[in-house]
Amino acid sequence: MPTTTPGLALEARNLVKRYPQGRRKPPVTALDGLSFGVEEGTVFGLLGPNGAGKSTTVKILATLSAADSGDAFVAGFDVRGRAADVRRSIGFVAQKQVSDPMDTGLENLVLAGQLHGMGTRDARSRAGDLLDRFGLAAAARRQVKTYSGGMARKLDVAIGLMHHPAVLFLDEPTTGLDPEARTEMWAEIERMAADERTTVLLTTHYLEEADRLASRLAIVANGRVVTEGEPEELKAALRGDAIVLELLDAADVDGALTLIGRSPVFRDVVREGRTVRARTDEGGQALPLALAMLDAERLRVASATVARPSLDDVYLAHTGRSFSSAHSEGSATDQATPTIDGPTIDGPATAEERAA
Repeated sequence: MPTTTPGLALEARNLVKRYPQGRRKPPVTALDGLSFGVEEGTVFGLLGPNGAGKSTTVKILATLSAADSGDAFVAGFDVRGRAADVRRSIGFVAQKQVSDPMDTGLENLVLAGQLHGMGTRDARSRAGDLLDRFGLAAAARRQVKTYSGGMARKLDVAIGLMHHPAVLFLDEPTTGLDPEARTEMWAEIERMAADERTTVLLTTHYLEEADRLASRLAIVANGRVVTEGEPEELKAALRGDAIVLELLDAADVDGALTLIGRSPVFRDVVREGRTVRARTDEGGQALPLALAMLDAERLRVASATVARPSLDDVYLAHTGRSFSSAHSEGSATDQATPTIDGPTIDGPATAEERAA
C-alpha cells in the first residue's frame, strides 16, 4: 500500500484523469501523469492557463473527484482510503463565493465552525479573531450582500480557515478582483501563511501572484508538470535577457523570424502573432542590433523591449509559447468545448476539466 513521503503536506504521484465524451469520441485527458510534492507550512503555486488541469488536481486532492490512476496524499492521509480524514484536515476556498449573502459575516463564520464540530462559544471566538485579521470586524454584523468583492473574498478565505486546517486550498483566490483588492488579498494571504503556519496550495493564472506568494511553484501544461522550483531559481536558470519585437505589419513577421533566427546572437526564437521573442546574453547590446537588422530589410517595428527573465519567460522556455497566449487559447477552448458526460463526485466536470 502506498505511503506518503515524510515532511510533505501534499503529494501527487502520476495522477491521470480522463473524462468520457460519449459514444464514438475519445476521452478528454485532464491530467496526464501529474506529480509534485509540497513541504509542510509553505505556499505552493500551481501555475497554468485555463484548461491546464489545475482545478482537476485540486478536486482530486480535496476528495471531490477520483483519479483514474496514481496516488495522492494530503496531511499524511491517502485521498482514496482516508477521505474523511483528508476532509477534516483541509480548508477549501473555491473560485465562486461560498458565503451566504443574506447572512452577516459573523453568522457565516460561526456556521462554518459549527459545521466542523465547533461549539458556539469557540466558533464565535475564532470568528472574531479572523474578522480582525482580515480587516472585516467593522462589517461583521452586515449582510454579506453589502460587501465589496474584495471583502467577500476575504470572508471566503476566513471561512476556509475556521477549523484550523493543516492544508488550505486557494483556487484562483483573486479572479475578478480589481487591482487594489487583489493587492490587499495578497497581503492577507502572506500574513495568514505566516501566522497560521498552514500549508497553502494556490492555483492561479496570474504570473505576478505566483511570483509574489509562492515559495515554490509548478508550471502545469496539458495535465503535466513541465517544471518545478522556487520562482527565483526558475528565472535564474534562464541565461541572459528576453527580447520582444512587435512588428507593425503581420506580413513582416516571417521575415523577421527568419532574420533573427539566423543570427548567432539570439536563441530560442519564437513567433506569436505579430511578435517575435528571443533570448540573448547581452540584451542592452543585442536589442539595437536586432532593430538595425530589421531596419536594413525594411521590416517595421511597432515596439521593442528587453527585460530580465520572468515567469512568462520560464513558461515560454518549457512550453514553447507565452503564458498570456496559452491562457487566451485555454479560455477559448473552455467556451468552445461541449459538455462531457462524466461527472465528478460533486457534480459535472468544470469548464477547465473539459478543456484540459
